[in-house]
Amino acid sequence: MASVLVPLAEGFEEVEAVAMVDVMRRGGIEVTLGHLNVDSADDLVTGANGITLKADNSVYEVITDDFDMIVLPGGWGGTHALAENERVQTLLKEFNAKDKRIGAICAAPFALKKAGVLGNNYTCYPGSKDEVNHPGYRSDLKVVEDGKILTSQGPGTALCFGLEIVKRLVGVESYQAIKNGMLLGFC
Repeated sequence: MASVLVPLAEGFEEVEAVAMVDVMRRGGIEVTLGHLNVDSADDLVTGANGITLKADNSVYEVITDDFDMIVLPGGWGGTHALAENERVQTLLKEFNAKDKRIGAICAAPFALKKAGVLGNNYTCYPGSKDEVNHPGYRSDLKVVEDGKILTSQGPGTALCFGLEIVKRLVGVESYQAIKNGMLLGFC
């Protein structure tokens, strides 16, 4: 079974996190939500719009080899926290060094750039393009793949992003079944 780590930081974009996690789980992917607190008991993370999620464990307790992919949700508050968190930055570099898949949506490509793992071609939330400040920005695609790096634009593309992750980790058959079942003809 494919497995994905989704680090959550205070101020994450709730629609992105929940939508992509839901789609990945529908595809049979084991998704672990990781919080940024060292204390594993401090597992509640509040998003940008006041919605609180319970994480599964701390990012300080995860091992890169246990996952096939790491995916970062956006939201500026959460993105900046992910970009400044030493453990998340180390995880991104480890996933990249081990040629594992990495994903980011909305403003989160900023955290990938800080780790030095953002691909040559990417997309992000249009309002964060200048802060990401990296050549190769694509505004014409909902999801951009560059090698093992997947990026997406924002809340409105989160379902499509989750589907693309399913396609790459589980296969086209699961991707198509979820797409049809969720009436996602726009992806």
